[in-house]
Amino acid sequence: MVQINLPQNSKVQKGKYYKDKTGSKSLRKVNIYRWDPSTGENPRIDTYEVDMDNCPSKVLDLLNKIKNEIDPSLAYRRSCSHGVCGSCAMNMDGKNGLACTKPHDEIKGDINIYPLPHLKVLKDLIGDLSTLYKQYESIEPWLKNTSNKNEKENLQTKEDRSKLDGLYECIMCACCSTSCPSYWWNGEKYLGPAVLLQAYRWIIDSRDEDREDRLKKVADELKLYRCHTIMNCTNACPKGLNPAKAIAELKKMLVTR
Repeated sequence: MVQINLPQNSKVQKGKYYKDKTGSKSLRKVNIYRWDPSTGENPRIDTYEVDMDNCPSKVLDLLNKIKNEIDPSLAYRRSCSHGVCGSCAMNMDGKNGLACTKPHDEIKGDINIYPLPHLKVLKDLIGDLSTLYKQYESIEPWLKNTSNKNEKENLQTKEDRSKLDGLYECIMCACCSTSCPSYWWNGEKYLGPAVLLQAYRWIIDSRDEDREDRLKKVADELKLYRCHTIMNCTNACPKGLNPAKAIAELKKMLVTR
């Protein structure tokens, strides 16, 4: 995964220090970004000493242990715990990823956990993804086919089906988009790698009859061409997908159509 240089915020203060009370000899320090905008207080970094002898292997397990046993006020998203829903996307050790699939023993030294970069923070590790979801809605991510009026099974060849591999697996966790400098500075207009990957998924689907209109919708200097092939998106994807390749294919289709 790509290393993300988080912006240095001089207003982030040193917060509370939670010392271990178990007497364990296997402790690790976990530094977690804490902020509740509704309080009017500045962000802070709270530090927790965690007994690693009684903690399963993933970063999400670590967060659950802190919330359940040390500090119930800690806020973060989680759901499936199996790398499917994308809820627990966050920045760990300077890298975007899913807390439920990231082993904490891969992180050397103190464990530093932040929300995804360059998102409005709702609370603690919870970033505001409303803009991303609106952009996703704008590409109309559903099959458009009016000719199949008899509602028969809509078949496609094995070759056409294989074109969707590496596209449909996207879980919209936002790890790729929030690792992209172009999305950081143009997030209101540039669709970003996650949404463009999804756009390409429907454009390339042989069963869809709206390819030309879909291409027209993304054929915009800001919506598509803010991609400068930095490749952060591909390096950051926890599912091993390649958004940069999908964006390159979109550009190629627009040139040759």
